[in-house]
Amino acid sequence: MLSHYARRRLINRFNLMISAIAMLIGLLALGWILWVLLDFGFKGLSLKLFTEITPAPGSDGGLINAIVGSLGMTLLATVLGTPIGIMAGTYLSEFGQQGWLAPVTRFINDILLSAPSIIIGLFIYEIYVTTVHHFSGWAGVFALSLLVIPVVVRTTEDMLKLIPDTMREAAAALGAPSWMIVTLITWRAAKAGMLTGVLLAIARISGETAPLLFTALNNQFLSTNMNAPMANLPVVIFQMAMSPYDDWQSLAWSGALLITVAVLVLNILARSLFKQK
Repeated sequence: MLSHYARRRLINRFNLMISAIAMLIGLLALGWILWVLLDFGFKGLSLKLFTEITPAPGSDGGLINAIVGSLGMTLLATVLGTPIGIMAGTYLSEFGQQGWLAPVTRFINDILLSAPSIIIGLFIYEIYVTTVHHFSGWAGVFALSLLVIPVVVRTTEDMLKLIPDTMREAAAALGAPSWMIVTLITWRAAKAGMLTGVLLAIARISGETAPLLFTALNNQFLSTNMNAPMANLPVVIFQMAMSPYDDWQSLAWSGALLITVAVLVLNILARSLFKQK
């Protein structure tokens, strides 16, 4: 009969083996997905992809209208959602130790973090699109900004909580007011982690399709009019991938490769900044 120590060692080795097998399966699946994406995506890469608009079936074209639309909406959504997320996260970390507002805010933020993005799209459709009676780039911006806010709130709060209280106490002992302690001490000390949260939020919204189907929809042409339907990579990829045309499917693979590379770069940059903290 096995001793207590031998039994624990056997169980430990068994669990390690199962964990290694699970990790290997995950890595193989991820590698397979990336291999297929690279194989099909590189076939459609060309200069036309970045210089011409989406074509009619059977014609040459590119994705410049979708690329410009995605970049514009992502940038504006980040600019709109980031300040709100930083201020809310700062309140939760620095001033929300007492009272009912902070727990309620955290609860709502957790709901937003876990809510399906299509619900956000339907929400903006109901309160904005049906009010103005048309799809628009602004509607897409509002939907994406609602996805940015909870990520930035959570990251900002967590990063500020890592700052030692002794730094705040030292600044207060020198006579610094609360706003100065926050902006010049805690924000500065946590800037790498807060920027990491912003980059992760951008990575999240870069590939969102569902909320844009109900808000920005699509545009076959290159347009910078935010008050009209606007092309964007996720929706264009969805529509072209579902089509029976080989040239459209090739463009869809190339667009998916662009988004994947962009998200990968953002995640690597975010991890690098977090390590430097």
